[in-house]
Amino acid sequence: MFFRRPAKNPNVKDENNGVYRVRVKTSRHGDVVELRFTRAAHIGIDDDGNYVYRKPILSSQNLDKGEVMVQFDKRYNVLKTEAEGATFIPVTEWEE
Repeated sequence: MFFRRPAKNPNVKDENNGVYRVRVKTSRHGDVVELRFTRAAHIGIDDDGNYVYRKPILSSQNLDKGEVMVQFDKRYNVLKTEAEGATFIPVTEWEE
């Protein structure tokens, strides 16, 4: 029997060593906000036993508000990403 690794989520950049990054564009003015978070300091457990990162966002340019949620399984594979008041920018579109 072969086990498949889950496909990587296009919205979350895994920098290995337990560090993740996401970028969102606010719905109101299109401001770009980047969030960097770690397993040890920022990810908690939800009621279903999955790991979750939830963060309110506030753009510095126009003070647009929103919220980002990233849900992980027990092996820290991304299950779901949601944004309120913003949309995710896929990692392939980042200019670094």
